[in-house]
Amino acid sequence: MHLTTVAAIALICLTTSPVLAADPTTLTGEVTKVRDGDTIEVGPVPIRLNGVSAPEMEEPLGPQSKAFMVDLVHGKRVRCELNGEKTHDRFVGICHLGGRDIGAAVIKSGLALDCPKFSGGRYKAVEVEAARSAIKLPRYCRVKPWSSRLKFQPDRISSLQ
Repeated sequence: MHLTTVAAIALICLTTSPVLAADPTTLTGEVTKVRDGDTIEVGPVPIRLNGVSAPEMEEPLGPQSKAFMVDLVHGKRVRCELNGEKTHDRFVGICHLGGRDIGAAVIKSGLALDCPKFSGGRYKAVEVEAARSAIKLPRYCRVKPWSSRLKFQPDRISSLQ
């Protein structure tokens, strides 16, 4: 069966079946398009790299981030572990070229940042210092510093009285 046909069938199944769309799945195929530094298309399926924040095309380093990703994956076979979530028209997942995490690669190149709200800090160690000052981390990526400290703790309440 032709790769495009297989990818189209997978896309139809993923978008029409709530059970399949809600469950994690693996998608393997050729990268047919790079939208920007954190979104690729595998066959006809758009995939947002989970936990990666690359600048938009009109922002500083946006075109360079896309060019890096084009050089890295366009026309090559990748394996994406989709987590069952969707953002806009894109499925969300972590993609690998060979054994290499392509999200980590674009961040390590200094052309994207770790998006800790969604990565859990998975890519923080590979961030480049210069990228932190050159790229603005979107609000939706930020973790509220107090969020983990506001959990209900009955022991703490009684000790404060």
